[in-house]
Amino acid sequence: MEQKTKINAEGGKQELVITREFNLPLELLFRAYVESDIVEQWMTTKVLKLESKKHGCYQLESTDAQGNVVFQANGVIHEFRPNQKITRTFEMENTSFFGVQLELLEFEKLTDNTSKLNMHIIYESVAQRDQVLKIGMVQGINMAHNRLQDIANKLK
Repeated sequence: MEQKTKINAEGGKQELVITREFNLPLELLFRAYVESDIVEQWMTTKVLKLESKKHGCYQLESTDAQGNVVFQANGVIHEFRPNQKITRTFEMENTSFFGVQLELLEFEKLTDNTSKLNMHIIYESVAQRDQVLKIGMVQGINMAHNRLQDIANKLK
């Protein structure tokens, strides 16, 4: 099956460029990134905090069936332009090999019913970027974006 989310990982660089076209109006795609109830559904993680504004912050957490924390992440939103752009940091907690990454998300209207997400992610090093790719990031982000599309379709 073709992966709809495209990832460009140029050799020797500490960045990724990710693009995805959605069959969603721009406003709905943006909501899927800034409203905690929608984020929880497509990311399949608990949103502990999500302040969708400039200088806001967020915290995410996932637990296993026994209630043990298996994933924690947080970040700060540095730029927030509704339906246009979010610049934020992302940091996984309790990991020694992932540092803080910078994420620039740009939202683009294609038609009244379609939109595009352009993500530029910058890592601390080429090695960190390559490690993220090795642990299945390509498949993971495609699955997450497919869920986003399905969940947002129900909100139309």
